[in-house]
Formats: sequence, structure tokens, C-alpha cells
Amino acid sequence: MNAPHHHHHQFAHDHAHGHAHAGESRLLFAFALTLITLIAEGVGGWYAGSLALLADAGHMLVDAFALLLAWAGAHFAQRPADDRRSFGYARLEVLAGYTNSLTQIGIGVWIIVEAALRLSDPQPIKAGVMLVIALIGFGVNAVLLRLLGGHHADDLNAAGARLHVLGDLLGSLGAVVAALVIRSLNWLPADPLISMLVALLIVGSAWNLLRRSAHILLEGTPEGVDTAGVAAAARLGVGVRDVHHVHVWQLAGGRRLATLHVHLADGADAQRSLVSVQSILREQFHIAHATVQIEPADSERAGCMHGDCTAHRH
Repeated sequence: MNAPHHHHHQFAHDHAHGHAHAGESRLLFAFALTLITLIAEGVGGWYAGSLALLADAGHMLVDAFALLLAWAGAHFAQRPADDRRSFGYARLEVLAGYTNSLTQIGIGVWIIVEAALRLSDPQPIKAGVMLVIALIGFGVNAVLLRLLGGHHADDLNAAGARLHVLGDLLGSLGAVVAALVIRSLNWLPADPLISMLVALLIVGSAWNLLRRSAHILLEGTPEGVDTAGVAAAARLGVGVRDVHHVHVWQLAGGRRLATLHVHLADGADAQRSLVSVQSILREQFHIAHATVQIEPADSERAGCMHGDCTAHRH
């Protein structure tokens, strides 16, 4: 017996819609500004002979693409569900965050290798030009970081875009420090060494984002949620004797879903038990969409003995 169930398909759609449009505009503006800055850093880095500037320019080139990808993820994630994508397109944002983290790791590895080569053969650097360009890049990236800083902690797409800008900011800061060291001490290894340090910081942050987004794409249990704890809480629902086959996953960052089987006690009202369990899941675990299969008391889980207890996602 499958009792009817209610859930929140909209995920606070009306409230989120305005925020989504604002987020799209910020991402497009960030893309345009990044594109202009990377051209300035690329030309300046080539002229000054600075790896730190060239690395940051190359980093920003990929970041410009990443911001465009993040915009596409935010834009198309708003498309409504259809016959081919019954859950909609929200997971595009997670896919964009996953892709961005991979590119960040690739950039970081490239910078580390290039810096190692530069250490063995330091190149002359025009520290004055390097300092001016690096300061401009730092200022632009500081503005962009603040612009993209208002995203929700579970928005992995925005987190991916912000991670790229943070990497740019660190790269510009590293170039500023390297330019100052070279100007004052004429110590050329400062350029590749600082580039390597910044790259290591970027790779560390990118790895964390890669891990989070991959976990969602693999339909892992949301962070901070324990399926045993979900089952124990659901057993406290009205008229519930037992709970089994509990599955909890995320559609996108923060959008939790669940399926579970609920075995009712003798004389329990199915509809009342259903509402009670869904209320517990929503209030204690922020699970807005729960598919609950009701098993009446007289079934004694007979269906399980015939292999019918597999949870189905609707």
C-alpha cells in the first residue's frame, strides 16, 4: 500500500528566483571584468618577464571561462522539470562547481611545475611594471570577491566561481609581494617561490570543492546527516512501529531528498503517520522532499519477504 504523500517541489522557488537573477548578473559582470584584467596582466607579465603575473593571467583566462560556465549553470538550473529531467536542472550548478574545481587543480599543478623550472633558471624581471599591474589585478579581484561573496554555503556553483576569484586574488597578492621583494632585494627566486605557494593554496581549496561536489553527484548522504539518525527520528512519528530502507541524498547543494519505508503499528492512521514522519524529516533534517512508502500493520512486512522492499525514487 502506497499512501499519498506531499512535498515541497518548489524549494521556495519564488523567493529563490529573484536571487538567481541577481546571481546571474553578478557572474556576468565578474566575467567581463576578469576578461579585461587578464588581458592587462598577460601583456604586463610578458613585458615584465614575470611568471607570477603570467601565471595569474593564465589563471584568470581559465577563470573567465569558469565564470561563464558558472553563469550557464545558474541560468539553466532554473529551467523547470520536464519528461527527460523529472527533477529539473538544478544539478547543473553542482556539475559546474565540479568542473571548475578540476580546472583549478590543473592550473595549480601547471604553476608549480613552471615555478620549479624557473627556480633552476631565474629570469630577469621588470619589478616596477610587475608591481603596478599586480596592484591593479589585486584591486579588481578584491572587488569581484566581495561581489560574489553573498552566496549560500550550499551553493556549490557560486562557491566554485568564488574559488576562482579567490585564486586570482591570491595570485595578484603573490605578484605584489614578489615585485616588492625583487625591487628591494633583487632576489629573483621570489617570483617562482611565491607563485608555487599560491598554487598550493589554490589546489587545497579546489580539492575541498571537488570532494563536496563529487559527493553530491554520487548521491552521497548530505554532510551532517546520518541515515541511522534519520531512521531513529522517523520511528518517533505517530503510529510508527519501524522504519527501514532509508536513503537520503541531495539534488543540489542544500536541496535534500529522501525515500524510506514506514511500518505502521496496529490501528495507526496511515495519513496521520505520513504527515508526522514528513514533518519530522523537514524540521529536524531540512528534507523538503520525502517519498514515504507506508506498510500497514497487518502486512508484517510481507512484501519484504517477496523482495518488494526496494525503495523507489519518484
